[in-house]
Amino acid sequence: MLLKKKSAVITGCNRGIGKKILETFYENGANVFACVRKLDDEFKNFVDRNKSKYDNKIIPIELELEDESNIKNAAKKILDQNIPIDIIVNNAGIISTSLFQMTSTKKLKEMFNVNFFSHSIFTQYLIKSMIRIKKGSIIYITSSSALDGNEGRSAYASSKAAMISEAKVLARELGVQNIRVNSIAPGLTNTDMMVKNHPKDLINKTIADISLRRICETSEVANVALFLASDLSSYITGQVIRVDGGMR
Repeated sequence: MLLKKKSAVITGCNRGIGKKILETFYENGANVFACVRKLDDEFKNFVDRNKSKYDNKIIPIELELEDESNIKNAAKKILDQNIPIDIIVNNAGIISTSLFQMTSTKKLKEMFNVNFFSHSIFTQYLIKSMIRIKKGSIIYITSSSALDGNEGRSAYASSKAAMISEAKVLARELGVQNIRVNSIAPGLTNTDMMVKNHPKDLINKTIADISLRRICETSEVANVALFLASDLSSYITGQVIRVDGGMR
């Protein structure tokens, strides 16, 4: 129970890495504001199935990252609960693959709006709670692409690199408030967005360049997020932790 009596806000909880972080934090005692693009029946059933497991709660929040007014309203719903926020995980995002010269201005703006600007705005609202209690951990889920500059990922990698830069700045600015800010850069991870939507030969080629010769599981990213969210990492801030199995 590494997060007992702590409260966390996690974006992108519908599936993939975000959902696994939600499950891991909930199992470790946190009350979780689970932000989803749409509160559908599948997610409602997931919340209902977990209601009786522990004393803590999962509180669903609808969050549309392409709508600034919706971002503000979602933040207000969270803050109106009057529950101090200990952890923020900026995870939700979209991906696009195209050569630089084939990337439209529209696609570039969409990538930055969802992956970067929306989280910046959301975090600006939420950190007021952290500053008030003078403690907290903010975690940005970025990508190894942001560090390696993979082909065909100019828009995606750039938007994720912006997250890393912002996290480093925030670590310096918020350290005096006892708020830590770190980034996790996963490599190829077993999610619908990364694996099921890419050709098998490309996946196999990528695996051949990974030292551990396998794809990362979402639980392996979630465990690093758990470490950074907990007091076990109380003297770690401004860092980027790669969870990529040794990509070359």
